[in-house]
Amino acid sequence: MIKYEHTVLKNGLQVVVHPDPASSVVVVNVAYKVGSRDETPDKTGFAHLFEHLMFSGSVNIPSYDEPLQKAGGENNAFTTPDYTNYYLTVPAENIETGLWLESDRMLGLAFNEKGLEVQRKVVIEEFKQRYLNQPYGDVWHKLRALAYKKHSYQWPTIGKNIKQIEEAKMEDVRAFFNTYYIPNNAILVLAGNITVEKGFELANKWFGEIPKGNKIIRNSKIEPKQLKKRYLEVESNVPVNAFYKVYHMPGRTHLEYYTADLLSDVLGRGKSSLLYKELVEDNPIFTDLAAYVLGSADPGLLVISGKLMEGSKFEEAEKEIDQIIAKFLSSGVEELDLEKAKNQAIASHAFGDIDLLDRAMNLAYGFILDDLDRTNKELSIMEQISVDDINKMANSILKESNASTMCYKAKPN
Repeated sequence: MIKYEHTVLKNGLQVVVHPDPASSVVVVNVAYKVGSRDETPDKTGFAHLFEHLMFSGSVNIPSYDEPLQKAGGENNAFTTPDYTNYYLTVPAENIETGLWLESDRMLGLAFNEKGLEVQRKVVIEEFKQRYLNQPYGDVWHKLRALAYKKHSYQWPTIGKNIKQIEEAKMEDVRAFFNTYYIPNNAILVLAGNITVEKGFELANKWFGEIPKGNKIIRNSKIEPKQLKKRYLEVESNVPVNAFYKVYHMPGRTHLEYYTADLLSDVLGRGKSSLLYKELVEDNPIFTDLAAYVLGSADPGLLVISGKLMEGSKFEEAEKEIDQIIAKFLSSGVEELDLEKAKNQAIASHAFGDIDLLDRAMNLAYGFILDDLDRTNKELSIMEQISVDDINKMANSILKESNASTMCYKAKPN
């Protein structure tokens, strides 16, 4: 259980303070409810580009990193389809340096063509290295486009293609900032060696006068129910053949998400899981095989993926997986297997609450899900999931009409 206090400033900024007197530092975590799902098909990669632009200088601070380093702090950030998260850690006595840095860039970036060009090049280079020139780097470009036809989850956070990043204009960047980087679309979490009273006082001091932004009207399209199996075959310069099969499932804002998550654990988490034991150990068709969920806020995907043994054929691999799933649907989950999956999930959750930064980010993510206390509810939710719940979920989503399969072939030498 993570203990915290919550308030809302007059400009709409959510503020959470999680005191931990045993710590010598304070984490300053600012999450904005904007990710690649808020982009339009003709301007993708903006949320991720903006993550980089937020380090290119703000109205009163030309260099973000220099004052933070002098204060003994460190920082980082990440972008997801659902939100963008910025975090820093500083010695408790230097907390105001961190708040000064974060509040100034929320107040306004120092928009200039040079900063945009520098960060554009960084993102383009990342696109090339991680997605274009990396084996299997384009898997999620292809798989997302296969599984989603309407929702903006159909492209990854890096964007659809380099061209859209190359063509990003200053007016587009300004509009993106003014729409989403506003206090009423953000949460500030202070965690560590700070009292609730001091945290609220400093939050108001540094963020309270930032103007409230306009109400955001989100245009996320609802993904229609998939009624027919989809298939894609890809050939590329990769070491071995890879197999991917995804099923649409509830999003993380829905309580049934946790049932689908446990279902994926039963199917393919760890070496004792159903798929791994059957198709890697007992009947070695794959060299590795796993099942997992993407964890997105809106309806997401349960994924089965693995690398094929040399000589194994895609048709045989999918047939074996389908037979195991059919048998699973017929006989249902074993109580012991569900208990094991629960124990693994509970252990992972507990481990995620050990680190101070993880606690801060977990609290911030509750804001993204419109339920600040979600991280404290998750154990109870998982503990209440029954065998019947798993079986109902399996029969609901593990249908061929709900599946998209991609066979990623290695080019012959």
